[in-house]
Formats: sequence, C-alpha cells, structure tokens
Amino acid sequence: MTQLFVFARLIFIVLSIVGLSFIVPILTALSCGEFSVIPSFAVPLAVSALVGAIFFFAGKKTTIKFSIRSVFAFVALAWISISVFGTVPLLASGSFSTFHDALFESVSAFSTTGATVLADVESLPRSINLWRCQMHWLGGMGIIALTVALLPLLGVGSFQLIKAESTGPEKGKITPKMASTAKTLWLLYFGFTVAHFVALLICGLDATDSLSYAFSTLGTGGFATKNASVGAYNSLAVEIVCTVFMFLAGVNFSLYFYVITGKFDEVKKNSELKAYISIFAICVVMIALILVPHYGSFAKAFRYSSFQVASVMTTTGYGTANYTSWPPAAQFFIFVLFFCGGSSGSTSGGFKIIRWVVLKKQAWNEMLRMIHPHGVFTVSLNQKTGRKDLVFNVAAFAFVYFALVFLTTMIGTFCNLDLFTSFTASLSMVGNVGPAFGALNPSANCGFLCPFLKYWYCFAMIAGRLELYNLIIFLFPDYWKK
Repeated sequence: MTQLFVFARLIFIVLSIVGLSFIVPILTALSCGEFSVIPSFAVPLAVSALVGAIFFFAGKKTTIKFSIRSVFAFVALAWISISVFGTVPLLASGSFSTFHDALFESVSAFSTTGATVLADVESLPRSINLWRCQMHWLGGMGIIALTVALLPLLGVGSFQLIKAESTGPEKGKITPKMASTAKTLWLLYFGFTVAHFVALLICGLDATDSLSYAFSTLGTGGFATKNASVGAYNSLAVEIVCTVFMFLAGVNFSLYFYVITGKFDEVKKNSELKAYISIFAICVVMIALILVPHYGSFAKAFRYSSFQVASVMTTTGYGTANYTSWPPAAQFFIFVLFFCGGSSGSTSGGFKIIRWVVLKKQAWNEMLRMIHPHGVFTVSLNQKTGRKDLVFNVAAFAFVYFALVFLTTMIGTFCNLDLFTSFTASLSMVGNVGPAFGALNPSANCGFLCPFLKYWYCFAMIAGRLELYNLIIFLFPDYWKK
C-alpha cells in the first residue's frame, strides 16, 4: 500500500506541474478573446493543482525508495497519465469529438511525433493550437526531468528516473547532482526557446505563432498553427530560423553545457556530433543537386533541401514542400533519414546517430578481424576505447527497435494500409518523426485511420519516446516474477 501511495503521489505531482502549464494557453485565450475555451484549461488546472498539493504535503514524511522495476513502472505510468491528461482541454473545448482522436493527438504531441488527425488546424482556437505545440515542448526535454529539476526534495532516485526517460544509449551527469543536471538542461532548453521566439518575432510572426513554433521546434515535434505548416508563410527568413533551431535541437544538449563552461575539447572530440554534421551536410547537398531541375536554381533547391533535411533528420516533421512530389533520388535520401534520427541527449527521436556510429565501427572491426584473426580491435568513441558494453547495448536495441517497426508494419497492413505506407508510418511512429510516405505523406493526416490502429500507434509513439524498453519490458514474464 505504501508503494501504491508513493506512485499515486508522484503521478499527481507530475500532473499538477503539467496542469500549471495551462496558464500559458489561458493567457493566450484571454488575449485572443477566446473566453469560451478558458474553462477547458482553468478547471483541470485547478483540480490538478489542488490534488497535487494535497498529495505533496500528505506524503512529505514518506520515504521514497524505487527498485529498478518500480522505475520502469513509474515512468511508463507517468507518460500514459500525462498523455490522457493532455486530452482534457482538447475534448472539453470541443476541438475533438472522440477520445481516440484526442488521445492520438496528445500522445503525438508529448512524444514529439507530430502526426495529427486534423485536416484543418487553422479552424482550432489559437489557445488550443498553442497547447498542442506546448505539449511538444514539455515532452521534448522530459516531464520527469522537469519534475526532478523543480522538486529535488522529493527524495526519489532521480538519476534512475531520468535515465529511464532520456534518449540515447549513454546517460550521464554533467553536474555532480542529477537535479542540478536536469535544471541545467532545462535552462538551456528554455534559453534556446526564448531565442527562437524572439527571432520569429523579428521575422514578422505574431506573438502566439512565434511561441507556438518555438515550442514545436525546440521540442522537435512539428505541430503547426497553419495547414501548410511553415510553408504557409513563404518566408525565407522564417525557414532559415527554423532550420537553424531544428538543427540545434537535434544536438546533444550536454555539448552546449560544455561550450558554456569552456570545455571545448569535449565538443571537438565528440564522435556523434561529427557524424551528425556530416550526414546533415551530405544529404542537404545531394538533395539540392538532385532538385536543381525541379526548382530551376541551386539556391532555391538548397533552400528546400536544407529545411526538409533538418525537419526529417531531427524528427521535427515541419514541411515547406511535399517531398513525395520530388524526384525518386531525392526521396531516397529523405527515406534514409527516417532511419537516422538526431543525437542522443537531444529532443529528437529516431534510432539516434550514436548507435549507427557504434554499429559502423563494430562492422569495421569485424572486417579487420577477418584480415587479422589474432588482432585486438575495440570500438573508440570520443577518443576513448574499450566500449564493448555499448556495442552489446546498441545491438540489442537495434533488434528490439526494428522488431517493433516490423510488427507495427504488419498491424498497419491488417488495417488496410498499403505496405509502403505502413512501413514508413511505422518508422515514423516508433522514431517519432511525424510524416511518412504514401497515404500518410506530409500533405495528409491520420484522421482516416481506424481507432485500433490509432491506439496501437499511441503505444508505438510512447515506446519510441521512452527508448522502447520502458513499455515493452512489461510484456516479459520475468518482469512480474519476484
């Protein structure tokens, strides 16, 4: 019973923090004259704040000790609860008529996937659109990381909790205390968001749209306030700003801390950053060259290429062009990016660049071993050798990742999606990318999918955001054995 109380207490505290963030869309509704929408945010804010306060003070003397199993259970339950809670304003405002559509939108938002069931986002109240983008922002850096940063006195094993929520195979502290690390990362995240917001204001967007896109971009989510996404503005300045901040959001945020503290060597020798920049540059140039006949000039081709590469590679999912109308060779490079993702420790989803770096180095070592059977070869990352443990970690993750992709593909075909649409949609949902190919291309939406497939995609999106194991582990009988 004590453990159940601890779980309930922490879940409600997390929900109360999410509830307090409703203040932003409430202020937006007031400024836009959307008074009928305010109760949709104000009521759940008041209820969550009250219940959260009760549980916070009621359990202050309770000792919190989480086992490894409890950590997995708590993080999974927290993300499911947050996703359900996020549907309340969507349903209460009348913006969504069914629970499965609202849940899909909420999960897509918090997991920073960016797939939507809406055909006309411009018909929504502006405060609701802002909330959709704000969910990206909250989910990008991590709700639990935010909770740990704000409430370090909870007494929870915060390192294990943040490890379970963070992305990438390596999780570490950039400061001695995990609460300080979480606070530092969130401050960096907030700083980038403010910078992006100001830059968009300078580009001519109003305050609500600027804040919405700042939330969506830094969270690498991709929800937009316009049906044509960023392309609706037809503004080179806006596209450049969004491209830059998408790229920055796809970088490991720990590297920014090293830059600020003067540890430039940590940045220079980072293997993942080098690969991230290389893949981005190669894809931008190759696609631009292919698109020259399509757009008539290299400058225009480079404009669309750089934006779309940044969007797909960082799993943001914005659009200024429908890449499925591009030549097949250009589509190929976009398709390859569905397998990449951003950096570990970033807000991006996907397989993560670091894992491909590890697999590439291990494959190279295996070929060397064939030539030199008695040689000793190890994987070197960031100029450090002897990372065999990381090779095993990445190999296991790769198996689980693509097994879930193939399972999700099969389920999609059972729900009447064609094979290519189903496969790319699976890569998109598990990798938290957003758009796909075929019937779910950037100009389409997920509204036509059957309710069962929407629920399954919700599972796939959360599993992808939590690096798979946090949800899939519950399917193993050994988890339930004492």
